[in-house]
Amino acid sequence: MSRTVVDVADLERRVKDMYTRVALDPQDQFHFEMGRAMARRLGYTEAELDAAPAESIESFAGVGYYFDLANLRLGEQVVDLGSGSGMDSFIAAHKVGQSGQVTGIDMTDAQLAKADRLGKEHTFGSVLFRHAFIDATGLPDRCCDVVISNGVINLSPDKAAVFQEAARLLRPGGRLALADIVTDVQLPETVTCDATLWAACIGGAMQREAFAQAIEQAGFTVTTVKANHEYRFLSRSAQNATRDYGVHSVSLLAIRS
Repeated sequence: MSRTVVDVADLERRVKDMYTRVALDPQDQFHFEMGRAMARRLGYTEAELDAAPAESIESFAGVGYYFDLANLRLGEQVVDLGSGSGMDSFIAAHKVGQSGQVTGIDMTDAQLAKADRLGKEHTFGSVLFRHAFIDATGLPDRCCDVVISNGVINLSPDKAAVFQEAARLLRPGGRLALADIVTDVQLPETVTCDATLWAACIGGAMQREAFAQAIEQAGFTVTTVKANHEYRFLSRSAQNATRDYGVHSVSLLAIRS
């Protein structure tokens, strides 16, 4: 389930390189779509998008919509695993209000710098961004009510560790709400050993049922899984994987035991 079949150091380098480009040059060509039009198509409302700085939306590379599942409430503490340039963190901050707190976790310096700058420029006092890995955030046990993540866990070579970290961060009864890439069938090693396809959100995708099982083994009960039919890849290699292996996006809600 969490077997590492890719060069982890090479993967980390490629992911950082790609998402540095996402932060600094969102108009460049990628395997995936980005930006406001794509976010709107996935399900984000105009009011939610208006609550986030435009520059964070330009670099939004998420794969689905889950705020309807997360049902964030005023005063809640939220951790965003793989916060990127901050769009989801800023939307979450708007929902939890000044009495709440959102902590964004990311490993890419350019993404963190952009998110931090935008947070300060737009006076998001309840948002903090932290340099860390999503399977080792360095945050205290049981520090939050909700963990969110969008299109990032598929990039991790040890997804079981990510789900265990989410469980550690959440208080009992806490919510894990995410969108990510999964597959209908197990990917062959020609794909899973390709760090470029991992960085493109394809090579690291788990088979859908195995993904949900890994979450439940970390101490969650999965209550909702829904397909994001409006998400699409752009490059030919990504489109071929979609056709051959049923690579697609889902949104999911799980409750911490």
